[in-house]
Amino acid sequence: MKKKIILACASFIIGVVLVGCTTGNNTKSANSSDNDAQTVHLMEENEVASMNTLVTQDTASINAQVHVFEGLYNIDQDNEIVPAVAEDMPEISEDGKTYTIQLRDDANWSNGDPVTADDFVYAWRRLASPENEANYMFLLDGTVANGSEIINDGMDPEKLGVKANNDKELEIQLEKPVPYFTSLTTFPPFFPQNEEFVEEYGKEYGNDSEKILSNGAFTMENWDQSSMEWDLEKNPEYYDADKVKLEKVNVDVIKETATAFNLFQSDELDQAEISGEHVKQNEDNPNLQKVPDSKVFYFKMNQKSNDKDTIFANEDVRRAVAYAIDKEGIVDDVLADGSSASYGYIPKDFVKNPETDADFREDAGDLMETNEDKAKEHWEKAKKEIGDEITIELLTSDEDAEKKVAETVQYQLQEALPGLNLEVKSVPLNNSIDLTRNGEYELAMGRWGPDYQDPMTYLESLRSPNNTNYESDKYDDLLDKITSDYGNDPEKRWQAMIDAEKTLVEEDAAIVPLYQQTRSLLVKDNLKGIYYPNFGASTIFKYATYN
Repeated sequence: MKKKIILACASFIIGVVLVGCTTGNNTKSANSSDNDAQTVHLMEENEVASMNTLVTQDTASINAQVHVFEGLYNIDQDNEIVPAVAEDMPEISEDGKTYTIQLRDDANWSNGDPVTADDFVYAWRRLASPENEANYMFLLDGTVANGSEIINDGMDPEKLGVKANNDKELEIQLEKPVPYFTSLTTFPPFFPQNEEFVEEYGKEYGNDSEKILSNGAFTMENWDQSSMEWDLEKNPEYYDADKVKLEKVNVDVIKETATAFNLFQSDELDQAEISGEHVKQNEDNPNLQKVPDSKVFYFKMNQKSNDKDTIFANEDVRRAVAYAIDKEGIVDDVLADGSSASYGYIPKDFVKNPETDADFREDAGDLMETNEDKAKEHWEKAKKEIGDEITIELLTSDEDAEKKVAETVQYQLQEALPGLNLEVKSVPLNNSIDLTRNGEYELAMGRWGPDYQDPMTYLESLRSPNNTNYESDKYDDLLDKITSDYGNDPEKRWQAMIDAEKTLVEEDAAIVPLYQQTRSLLVKDNLKGIYYPNFGASTIFKYATYN
């Protein structure tokens, strides 16, 4: 792979306690009579950036997209892959490189048009086309046949290894066996697009609810890119509409935990995400649900800016920072929501050894644990090169939890590393994503939610080139072996992924894992059937009921 376009996928960040309440528009009462028609009131912590699945980059958008659109396969409540627009699981050739998939006869767009194999071909070719600057274009690089050549060398996108054998049969040719490929198709960039509708609106497609054509369980109403509130309404054209009980889901953007808690208490929200003191105060509340997540928060350390080495090009600086952070203190005292300290980039309870069924973290062990003595040792070595006084800017989003974590880390590092002045810069989440993607930062809070069910969804994000400017021939070579040589050798593939993570986190100290998220949710007793996948979307309510 010659080059890789990497985007840090935004996570659904937990809020913390703040004084005062702010929301978007006035939130409708969850006790109002519209619940007779199965209307529920939910929240997101951020605005939806786009409903064009090619430019997906944030959790709020992913959550909306998986309800408004639908791909070949879905994720069920047990994190299993199940047919969606596909009629059944794929027929896979003996060499693992050809997938033949039959589509449902009753899958339609919200305007009544049938969903066809050509809708997937059109969408995937658009995803591969460099001119479209799709955020997840890199997922085709080295997976679908000719994806690398189209992305990197200018090959015609029509030569991508996907074709419609007829209206209802899709054939996919892979570059090599990809063990996680079916799970990849549950992710929005691989959803279909209706060519006639998309071409009608061009670059405006997906920018507001009038420019969206749905094939999922819901349609989106009253939304544009500045909206702090929107509605998802049941799609009568959806093939499984009889099983969709909710008529409407009203969603409000609520960024403060105090606001979410108060609205839940006053019956204006049916579900609220809380953290910190609100979790501690509600430990005995029967409405409290703690949901383990696979999102990992970590520090990105930019090693190069404007083609010049930064302070983080110094390995001793990176190690000093990694050893100095008290992760247990962050999850116990700041987040206090069940989140756990991370000592690796791959989360626990995400994937298991294909031979022994052991969890990845069990096999890989803890990497770069907190060690104050080692932090000071490396800092003293670093100061011989960087000087006795140094200022570093820490970039975070403006979400409550992230700002609180940043403030705690600011104190920890300044206490542990004499002469360091750490300045915190908080900006809106999408701005933070853009700044880190463009390498316009020194130290930044990163977050990665898995796009598909495999450790490579994490490891590939740091392949060279990447937005931390970390470069390692050893790391890239391991990734090449995982993707090119070990597709049909699960045991070697597993060990190579363990070795790659160790190279990244321990040997090179390229990033600093901080914590793995656990979401604390207050959910009304009469709202049933919502579940929370450990990859892709963070919340699925397609078959939820409100009684």
